[in-house]
Amino acid sequence: MTAARFRVGVDIGGTFTDIVLLGDDGRVHTKKVSSSVDDYARAIVEGLRELFGETRLDGALADEVIHGTTVASNAILELRGARTGLITTRGFRDVLELRRLRMPRLYDLTWEKPPALVERYLRVEVAERINARGEILTPLDDADVERALDRLLAEGIEALAVCLINSYANPIHEARIKAIVERRAPHLPLCISSEVLPEIKEYERTSTTVINAYVMPVVQRYLATLRTGLAEIGVGAPLLIMQSNGGLMTADAASRMPMHIIESGPAAGVVGSQAVARRVGLDKVITFDMGGTTAKASIVEDGEINRASEYQVGGGIMHGSRLLTGAGYLLRVPAVDLAEVGAGGGSICWIDAGGALQVGPRSAGASPGPLCYDLGGTEPTITDANVILGYINPAHLVGGALKLNAARSHEVFEQRVARPLGLSLMDAAYGAHLIAASNMIRAIKSVSSERGRDPREYTLFAFGGNGPLFAGGMARQLEMRRIVVPPAPGLFSSFGLLYGDVEHHYVRTYRRRTLQLDLAELNETWRRMEAEASAQLAEEGFTGAAVRLKRQADLSYQGQSFELTVPMPTGTLDRSSIGVIEEAFGREHERTYGHRAGPDEPVELVTLRLVAQGIPEHSRIPDRVQLPVALAGGGSRDVYFGPEHGRLATPILRRADLATPRVGPCIVEEYDATCVIPPDARAQLDDYGNIVIEVTP
Repeated sequence: MTAARFRVGVDIGGTFTDIVLLGDDGRVHTKKVSSSVDDYARAIVEGLRELFGETRLDGALADEVIHGTTVASNAILELRGARTGLITTRGFRDVLELRRLRMPRLYDLTWEKPPALVERYLRVEVAERINARGEILTPLDDADVERALDRLLAEGIEALAVCLINSYANPIHEARIKAIVERRAPHLPLCISSEVLPEIKEYERTSTTVINAYVMPVVQRYLATLRTGLAEIGVGAPLLIMQSNGGLMTADAASRMPMHIIESGPAAGVVGSQAVARRVGLDKVITFDMGGTTAKASIVEDGEINRASEYQVGGGIMHGSRLLTGAGYLLRVPAVDLAEVGAGGGSICWIDAGGALQVGPRSAGASPGPLCYDLGGTEPTITDANVILGYINPAHLVGGALKLNAARSHEVFEQRVARPLGLSLMDAAYGAHLIAASNMIRAIKSVSSERGRDPREYTLFAFGGNGPLFAGGMARQLEMRRIVVPPAPGLFSSFGLLYGDVEHHYVRTYRRRTLQLDLAELNETWRRMEAEASAQLAEEGFTGAAVRLKRQADLSYQGQSFELTVPMPTGTLDRSSIGVIEEAFGREHERTYGHRAGPDEPVELVTLRLVAQGIPEHSRIPDRVQLPVALAGGGSRDVYFGPEHGRLATPILRRADLATPRVGPCIVEEYDATCVIPPDARAQLDDYGNIVIEVTP
């Protein structure tokens, strides 16, 4: 009998590293291990080694390893990227520090913008100038470039970014600088903006190119270490990395363009949600992913993920008005449109100077973790509050692998939170639970009501180690009527990695008024972009029907500073096609902002975007998956559901017990997560093993 082959999904979180093995026979094996913050690859390799031993699987039978990683984002957050130099056009040395002059918090005179990733003395100018039409006004002097390069090399730079004004319109000068650098410093990691982001907007292009160079050596070292570790345990399968946009890319491509994997981990859960939503026939879904350090929300409409054309990293939580930006480092690359708050199981509960209870954004993380982990933690967390309330098994987590010290949670929470607030222990813990929930509701509103969507029309798709625990109460406050909790919710981001397809995004600035478009020129531009995309996919083994190309365009009313992205027709475009695009933009403008301009208002086409996907010939996901044997359910414990209900004796169930519909309160305990079904809610399994919870307002 031939041994079953399998695919591996690995997702690094702030607290845990999640591993999923999916066999071609539908069998699923899972492992949850503490993240090794000093070397993330170590936890992956050791976790896989343990899982292979437990399942007696051979690493040589792995077809591919798909990975969601936080290595690139951590390098930026911790300012531990490469010592990077920047060569730019004379007069544009300070673009990185001038930024867009936006403030993330109104009226906060104490706020300071983050330091530039390239210090000023490492930003060097060269004399050259190309205008917006691509015409050379001042030729580039090679000797000037060599002097600039020698100066930076003498300063010990570890990577180099090149961003010249208007190089998106004509890259000839950047190409010459690249040739000089490759001749004089062939081993220096180099990024030029005309290859990284051939798009208008000088700050966005400079920032994106610098970030790509800044994290490149870090990502290259990490991926090399991970490959070596995988080889040591017999895994020689291709390594694919989840991109911020929800597609996959090869490890080699990620080493060249690491800017695409900055928000790698959070995207995977949304991709998995999209796949499950399509399978069960849900066309409007809000995803809610709560782990150990953060909670994230996104939206899936009509089977499609919402993507942002840019985002910021290192600016703290990402929610609220899109106008309140500027806190972090800007990346002008497509990414799953996420709102994020610093609320997770490890979020610390503390009392501010005014005597008010606060939750997060600081987290106890994986080490030392919550008090109940008994690993040296000294500050109470949301997980401790949930243990006190009875939501979490007071004895253990992760199927018994993580023993809990509930007494320590009670003792320190009483001392640090309840007594100073003059509250009972239960009311203090419940207050912390509600504050965490309200923080996360802000994230959900920022992707729904603040974008012109009514959350009451959507299904809440809850996953992550803590998502199913909070979902019931949050849905009730938002007046959402349905919650879906997928199988293995705590490892769902890892599982979501396995649903991804290879994907590449291409962008070209094409600024024209729609009434003045040269259709022949526009069609030729699309032809060149599609030829480039098809060639890239062909190199990766995707041709013919396995190639899927989707056109998009950024449009605005003339004079606006911001654009909206809408789908664009395929094939040869004619004048009627332009009318379709204008109408699509008008509808999206009205849905997003509540109004649209009249038919005489000029519309401007700003950017062309192409999404190129490589679709496998056969689905890599079996119709049915076989999860590990569930934990033994049974029994009950007292659970506190707030002053309205008080403490209730609550049945403890296995997921399979919901084959028969149940009315809450009840709690489903699983290896990787706990699902709380609140009083009066109705829960049952659907045909795919999802828990479907109907919530009454």
